[in-house]
Amino acid sequence: MKLAKYRFDIIPRSELILPTYKGSTFRGGFGHAFKRAVCVDRDGECAKCKLQHKCVYSYVFETAIPETEARNTQVPHPFVIEPPLEERQRYGTDDTLSFQLILVCRAIDYIPYFIFAFEELGRIGLGRNRGIYKLEKVVSTNEAVIYDGKSHIRDDTQVIDFAQLLRDISPLNYHRITLRFFTPTRIKYHGKLIKDLDFELLMRNLLRRLSWLVEVHCEEKWDLNWKELLKRAHERVKTVRSDLQWHDWERYSQRQAKKLKMGGFLGDITFEGDLAEFLPVIKLGEYLHVGKGTVYGMGKYEII
Repeated sequence: MKLAKYRFDIIPRSELILPTYKGSTFRGGFGHAFKRAVCVDRDGECAKCKLQHKCVYSYVFETAIPETEARNTQVPHPFVIEPPLEERQRYGTDDTLSFQLILVCRAIDYIPYFIFAFEELGRIGLGRNRGIYKLEKVVSTNEAVIYDGKSHIRDDTQVIDFAQLLRDISPLNYHRITLRFFTPTRIKYHGKLIKDLDFELLMRNLLRRLSWLVEVHCEEKWDLNWKELLKRAHERVKTVRSDLQWHDWERYSQRQAKKLKMGGFLGDITFEGDLAEFLPVIKLGEYLHVGKGTVYGMGKYEII
């Protein structure tokens, strides 16, 4: 499995008026711009298109479900948009607005399409007043500028692989860890949203999401004994402190033409126990988030 993380810097050409939580606005506008930029049949359905299996838009937004899986299975998209966390709503022409984009495996090869789509979104307009912007630059995690808004896209992306993850977790405390959730995190158990997280439930959701991403987008399959792994998560790691609080917010769905409630928990939670074998998964989740709405940037946490 490999990842790539980019920072996009945009400069408004007219005032941008955005909601306090900007993830759904970026995701909605980006999807529209992506289809407009690459789709040969903008008004058609991907499932009926003859080019479906060769189309970048179809792969990113309408990823095919493996034939061995149930048709109601939801396949995770190979990207995460992390909006700025500040609640500021107005940005003028003297401001710079930055957000992060994380791509998984095969999607890394399509970074030029993502860049072009966000440029197109700047011309279409973003936010309540359709404010326009200029994509100033795109920077990889090694601070290499892969696009400066003018020249060709450079192939200087720093790829984060499993070896890098192991290096990242080496200085961590293998017995006690605190996670801080920065964006609303929606996790369901037995069909119901939970407000009180425990370690087994966190691992259950992380493993489900990450193993799906690996299988669908990285063409790998994790050989894990889920039952035994989750049993050890339940028996060996306990919650010693939790300051999680529920936070409500709404987003407008253009597809459903209505507002949807997208609340989730925020705050800190501390786990203690035999954490060593779980840390790579937790570190991966730090990049790829957990729970529902990850493409909007929901479920973002960091290891404190």
